[in-house]
Amino acid sequence: MTQHLQKDPAIRVVLLPRDTNEHGTIFGGIIMSYLDLAGAVEAGKVTSQRFVTRAIKEVEFKQPVRVGEVVSFYASIKSIGTTSITIHIDVEVMRKDNEVQVTEADLVYVCIDDNCRPIAVVKRH
Repeated sequence: MTQHLQKDPAIRVVLLPRDTNEHGTIFGGIIMSYLDLAGAVEAGKVTSQRFVTRAIKEVEFKQPVRVGEVVSFYASIKSIGTTSITIHIDVEVMRKDNEVQVTEADLVYVCIDDNCRPIAVVKRH
């Protein structure tokens, strides 16, 4: 688990009963959609270009997320390639004054032109 004492999350959400499965825990797909959103927020700090999600690499759920828990998605740039930006996301919940990692993943975003073809990443100034 990464220490985030001085860092704000890309996003922070409280998940609701509508987000649960039949076992009373949050659907993995809900967490994955927020992973993508958090990664897009971070990629948007790199470039103002249009980009799309290319890949979400290996999402392993280590702990369940329960209704009402505050879920923090910490994003950091892992690499910037010719046409792509790779973002690492750590997902944590606060339990008994401790942040507990529930999952993590690397997401790859590709910059595209108006015809949806990959183009070179142009960094913000």
